[in-house]
Amino acid sequence: MASRLAADRVLERFAVMGASGGGPHALACAAGLPERVTAVACLASPAPYTEAFDWFGGMVDPSGLRAAREGRETRAEHAETAEFVPSSFTDADWAALEGDWSSLGQDAVRAGEAGPDGEIDDDVAFASAWGFELESIETPVLLAQGGEDRVIPPSHAYALLRALPRPELWLRPLDGHISILHACPLTLDWLRLNAR
Repeated sequence: MASRLAADRVLERFAVMGASGGGPHALACAAGLPERVTAVACLASPAPYTEAFDWFGGMVDPSGLRAAREGRETRAEHAETAEFVPSSFTDADWAALEGDWSSLGQDAVRAGEAGPDGEIDDDVAFASAWGFELESIETPVLLAQGGEDRVIPPSHAYALLRALPRPELWLRPLDGHISILHACPLTLDWLRLNAR
């Protein structure tokens, strides 16, 4: 969507933000449109797959991403029997889904009813080469990460922090994968203030 808006020149310059699996897409915008993207924010974003650290470490259920490392067919087979592990979310995550972020939970249910293809494609993309180098991103990048995240653990934020030229890390010790979204208003302020 951002690339289409950019191509149509609807927006000359813009900031991008992505949460969870949206993080790599936000970073891809910055890598692909360096003269147009003013700042990037990633909340609970995975880092590119690497064996330089335990990429799966700290995940309650890394089975989908492990299957994705073997390719789309293996990940699709995994989806036939996989079930969500409730302990992937913290109490703070569940509270967020019952409160301010209830629409996110509803959207996830509807997406699941449509079938697993989107989740499969996402996992394969995250666990494969991303097609750009983090080191090439000169745009300021905010990494907001929950210290209790059991889906994408803090080790991913630290890997991004090491690789990006202009990162800033907000580690929120009590947040999980969903409750980190409570940082969105502050994140939007950061994007405005740090636009280059």
